[in-house]
Amino acid sequence: MLTAGRLHGDDTTVPVLAKGPTITGRVWTYVRDDRPFAGPAPPAAMFRYSRDRTGEHPRRHLAGYVGILQADAYAGFNELYAANRKPGSITEATCWTHGRRKLFKLAEVARAPLAAEAVRRIDAIFAAARAINGLPAEQRLAVRGQQIAPLVAELETWMREQRARMSHHAEVGKAMDYMLTRWDAFSRFLHNGRICLTNNAAERELR
Repeated sequence: MLTAGRLHGDDTTVPVLAKGPTITGRVWTYVRDDRPFAGPAPPAAMFRYSRDRTGEHPRRHLAGYVGILQADAYAGFNELYAANRKPGSITEATCWTHGRRKLFKLAEVARAPLAAEAVRRIDAIFAAARAINGLPAEQRLAVRGQQIAPLVAELETWMREQRARMSHHAEVGKAMDYMLTRWDAFSRFLHNGRICLTNNAAERELR
């Protein structure tokens, strides 16, 4: 598992029997799934348990790992991405599903037109990406450069323009900030064919 070029990482709550009230622990999963880029390694998952969600746990789980970590924006992963980390920094790859989810809720519940437009643009990126699922990394990268990179650039420009017109406290603006403040990590899939758009592989294993 820890020799994989890319891992998905995620965690979820789990109720734990204790003396007195039930406590809330965490189950962590790290998933190797190279099928999206036609990798030869079989899928595998590693599970770990902790009594809380502090960053010390993923740091211990991945102490010897150097590669790509596909995950959400949980701050406990941040030290793994540090340039001076030993034995080397882990490359951060974020999850477009998490970014879309925040906007989708506002589009559906609050009927926010800007959120709906952002979802429409993100869905166009997902639609283009589905066509290259399972192709070798080099082919995925070539198609992304030709077909998907322009969509991502247009989305970023549009989101930054819309965000500049909003109040700092606007809910749609905060949902956009989730992606805009991490744009390098969100757009990293355009430069590495092994990176997926989502962290769904880890979420599936936790379910």
